[in-house]
Amino acid sequence: MPAIIVFLVFLIGIAISVPIGVSMIAGSVAPILLLSKGGSIAQVINNTFSGANSTPILAVPLFILGGVIMAEGGISRRLFNFFSYFVGRFTGGLPCAVILTCLFYGAISGSGPATTAAVGSMCIPFLVSMGYDETWSAGLVAVAGGLGVIIPPSIPFVLYSLATGVSTGDLFLGGVLPGILIGVFMMVYAVVYCKRQGEDRALINAKMAEIRKEGFWKLFKSSFWALLCPIIVLGGIYTGFVTPTEAAVISVFYALIVSLFIYKTIKVKDLIPFLRNAVKTYGGLAFVLAFATAFGRVLSLTKATKTIETFILNNFHSTASVLTVLMLIFLLLGMVMDTGPAIIILAPVLLPAVQALGGHPVHFGVILVCCLSIGLATPPFGLDLFVAGNLANKQPMSVAKKALPFMIAFVLALLLITYVPFFSTALLRH
Repeated sequence: MPAIIVFLVFLIGIAISVPIGVSMIAGSVAPILLLSKGGSIAQVINNTFSGANSTPILAVPLFILGGVIMAEGGISRRLFNFFSYFVGRFTGGLPCAVILTCLFYGAISGSGPATTAAVGSMCIPFLVSMGYDETWSAGLVAVAGGLGVIIPPSIPFVLYSLATGVSTGDLFLGGVLPGILIGVFMMVYAVVYCKRQGEDRALINAKMAEIRKEGFWKLFKSSFWALLCPIIVLGGIYTGFVTPTEAAVISVFYALIVSLFIYKTIKVKDLIPFLRNAVKTYGGLAFVLAFATAFGRVLSLTKATKTIETFILNNFHSTASVLTVLMLIFLLLGMVMDTGPAIIILAPVLLPAVQALGGHPVHFGVILVCCLSIGLATPPFGLDLFVAGNLANKQPMSVAKKALPFMIAFVLALLLITYVPFFSTALLRH
């Protein structure tokens, strides 16, 4: 009964548009006030403060700030020109260069909307100038921007780590191959589309000749510092030289040095607005993260987690079957729920059942993040859709229609990731 009250109050709050953080607190205190079970109000308050007073949690706002600085530093254009140099002359090469740019930019920003905004603001007008349909170009960027939360360093993976205790470094490693696989599936569709619809090869070849005229070494020199960022950040984590939180600090200082002194694309006076944007982005999430600790503690005391685990184990008898059902649930939730709160709420509740059936915690985390990243480009509340639609001056639903084939390619890759754990666990240190 207490477990039912926790979820019932929480879901009612969500249904009537109460902020998620407030709904979590309401669900936490409901069994205490109504049944005197689930701890005490003092424990809820203490758990809320302990949730906010965490060193690993600092990685989230720092990665956000580093991504904001790199976005304003003009990094996306340099990356796009570099990838265009290699693939632009092939059929579908420019759309593939956009996907590659999103993949690599995701290793800088760690955020889907940030990747969509930074890459889309430059690539959508460029693709249109090369003769590609504007709405199709926006749909491409909207879905490819979701790669920003899969390729490490990924803010959702940091949140999953905070919620479950799974190693952040292992989660980052687990996201590498799935992110690349999804990018490959999307590029295959882009090439097929361009073959069927045709391209203005004369215009594209002229532009590629202009880019290639600069020479490889000039392009490499221009993009070198952008390419080096994820190598420094991720290399430090994987070698054990720094923790993920320390790596986030490095990413901020690296972004500042590159943008202020090497590329000289921002000024010191711009830093205050950047800080303001990062705080706005993180502010709402910070409350959810703090309240999540209290919510999780009450779920534990009311045996809600155990109840869900027992239900799953009684009704599903294989990892594949439970992952299939959970994947469908996550895809639906991604349409109506933000990635961060969804991970914080769902991961600690469902992971024990998945592990009891033999599932790997990193594999489960990758599936969860991949499913929710599709939601960023899915109506009715896909944030990437709105970002890309605004950049192209198109309605989100019209962008969603053009984005549908890219989402199908994404889902096909997701099915492979779900049923073949190798992609999520191959790089892990055993």
